[in-house]
Amino acid sequence: MPDDPFALVIFGASGDLTKRKLVPALWGLFQGRVLPEPFVIIGVARSEMSHEVFRERMREAVAEFARVQPPASHVWDRFASSLYYCAGSPADPLLYERLGALLKELEKDTDTGGNRLFYCATPPSLYPQIVTRLGTSGLHREKAGWSRIIIEKPFGRDLASARELNRIVSLVFREDQVYRIDHYLGKETVQNILVFRFANGIFEPLWNRNHVNHVQITVAESLGVEARGAYYEEAGALRDMIQNHILQLLCLVAMEPPVTFDASPVRDEKTKVLRAIRPIHPDQVDQVAVRGQYGPGFLDGQRVPGYRSEPAVSPDSRTETFAALRLHVDNFRWAGVPFYLRTGKRLPKRASEIAIQFWGTPHLLFRRTNPSDRIEPNLLVLRIQPDEGMALTFGAKLPGPEINIRSVTMDFRYGASFGGEPPEAYERLLLDALRGDATLYARGDWVDVAWEMLTPVLEAWGEGLAPKFPNYEAGTWGPPEADAFVEREGRQWRRL
Repeated sequence: MPDDPFALVIFGASGDLTKRKLVPALWGLFQGRVLPEPFVIIGVARSEMSHEVFRERMREAVAEFARVQPPASHVWDRFASSLYYCAGSPADPLLYERLGALLKELEKDTDTGGNRLFYCATPPSLYPQIVTRLGTSGLHREKAGWSRIIIEKPFGRDLASARELNRIVSLVFREDQVYRIDHYLGKETVQNILVFRFANGIFEPLWNRNHVNHVQITVAESLGVEARGAYYEEAGALRDMIQNHILQLLCLVAMEPPVTFDASPVRDEKTKVLRAIRPIHPDQVDQVAVRGQYGPGFLDGQRVPGYRSEPAVSPDSRTETFAALRLHVDNFRWAGVPFYLRTGKRLPKRASEIAIQFWGTPHLLFRRTNPSDRIEPNLLVLRIQPDEGMALTFGAKLPGPEINIRSVTMDFRYGASFGGEPPEAYERLLLDALRGDATLYARGDWVDVAWEMLTPVLEAWGEGLAPKFPNYEAGTWGPPEADAFVEREGRQWRRL
């Protein structure tokens, strides 16, 4: 793919996302000599500051958060000389006049070819204003080069708002210009799901209902809501994690092989998975979904507050901090195989993984030798974070004259095998957007189907009486109802 010169405009340049992720990622790409040059990066925010102050703040951000720290000052100075700042409110038409003048001047001086990438790193409520103002100002127009926009999650908060945002965006940008970012898809371990499945001949033949008993996808967080109470009150676990991150993981596990590893075929197959998921009837929500909210408890020996005691959280909040779903992908490959999804805050540890539980052997040959032995079914675990890697569990004979069988694990860790530190997710995703590769970005129809599928759960939880909250202690694995939810089908959640 071509590495075109570019101008990147970041709306929300004074926010945490820019400071913690975007500029450190751009610096990592520059340090690794893969960031296309020449380039211009313009930060946009309400705060008044000079170019020099903005550069200094970004150096502080890189020093604190970047994977690659600044070396000699002259190398940083080369990068920083391409950082600029433009102050103003996203709702103010005059901002776009000033931004247009600055872009015109810098594009002339640095010869970026007219290629422009806009990044919405603001609160979601500002996305429609930014997109609309870009359209009315004409800054989005493709003249000498290309024009693209990256939109952060959440892309809407329900089906109606997502469709309205899609409508507004489509009035200004074509679908091939729109990059809806989900940073989970930029993680090396997530991308390796596809490589593991489709580059190894021994696994794909087993990847179906004939061999797989069930699949569990877990995204567990030990932290509470921290300073995000106001946002989380509006979102909750279902919107914050399942609608985007976890459904993307499900699609990568369940999708059919694409004809090529290009954006359209890959995203076609992911959308087909969502369309194949069995619809959730409003009367069946309690049968396929469980919610919870953490109360006070202990983590790492320290007492931590309950969700309702967190800053900016209502003392009688009904917002879920734990959510679990059971979904079925009704197609030839996965008919009858349940996919269990769960996510929660203030769980005992931080861990994200996909566990594929295979069927046990049809006949136990060794029962007469040692009736007390119980042979565990084979299990494949794809660890996304931390301890990135994969583990395959199978039965083996213990040394000795008797046939005693125990489960053993073959464990692969990325760090031990490849060494070094993998690039940050935003490094890969930013570089893909600059190259015009949307493979790891969500397409509009995928977002629409994801919201449509979850709407019955959101409506039932929004309208129905909430269970007795809080219903699990911080430092435990969620409410007891989540265990019963799986156990009634003869299965158990994995204890990570």
